[in-house]
Amino acid sequence: MSPHADFDELLAILQLDQLDENTFTGAHPSKNPVRTFGGQMMAQAFVAAGRSLTHPIPPSALSVHFIAGGDPELDLEFQVVRLRDERRFANRRVDVVQKGQLLTTAMVSYLAGGRGLEHGVQPPPLGDPLTVPPIDDLLRGYEDVVPHFANALRPIEWRYTNDPAWIMRDKGERLEHNRVWMKAQGDMPDDPVLHAAALVYSSDTTVLDSIITTHGLSWGHDRIFAVTTNHSVWFHRPLRFDDWVLYSTSSPVAAESRGLGTGHFFDRSGALLATVVQEGIVKYFPARPTGSV
Repeated sequence: MSPHADFDELLAILQLDQLDENTFTGAHPSKNPVRTFGGQMMAQAFVAAGRSLTHPIPPSALSVHFIAGGDPELDLEFQVVRLRDERRFANRRVDVVQKGQLLTTAMVSYLAGGRGLEHGVQPPPLGDPLTVPPIDDLLRGYEDVVPHFANALRPIEWRYTNDPAWIMRDKGERLEHNRVWMKAQGDMPDDPVLHAAALVYSSDTTVLDSIITTHGLSWGHDRIFAVTTNHSVWFHRPLRFDDWVLYSTSSPVAAESRGLGTGHFFDRSGALLATVVQEGIVKYFPARPTGSV
């Protein structure tokens, strides 16, 4: 399947079916991991919340707690609870349900704040995304090492500015950050909800990588178990996801089999668009020394 076909699938699953005023259903794409991809669930929940607004207000924050894994063979139901509706403020809770089981709860806040004080963290060096290789080039020869990446749906174009985990591991190196240029693989509708939803979808990729690359480890090469427990996004400025944005991530802490990944999305001018924090359970099982019993 071509990247543009994958992108069309992403747009299709973000077009939810509305059952009643507060209930939506969403499908899965043709290529899925064993459990529903968290970024997909978050993006669909975000769209459900946005479609329930009584008038347009930009999003300010999304906070998601993952409770159980979803079955990719079944549709997801999104139950919206309208918590607040005012001219400049709104709040929604979205419960993601499958066969009566609660999988995820998302809280979405909206705020039309207007102009005010502005500052932001400085971006890392911003080069030209077209001067770094696409993800397909970096996966060549590693298809059997990281098949879950090689065979995944890729509606978003990725271009690492650094070696990804699997190449870094081959070189015996460590890295305390990961930086990836991203943009949609096709033209997006002129709909702010969908552009923000594409960012939400993408925010669940690479954000935990720095937990393992800090220790010189990699998916595929090493025995690592990882699952996301909660994820938050703060939206700072309007954005378009069919132009390049840089996702710069790092990990401030890992302890008690949990790790925290933090990230910032910058546009090509260096403006900070969104901030991400994700916590995951991350367990590493070292290989036994040769000859041990």
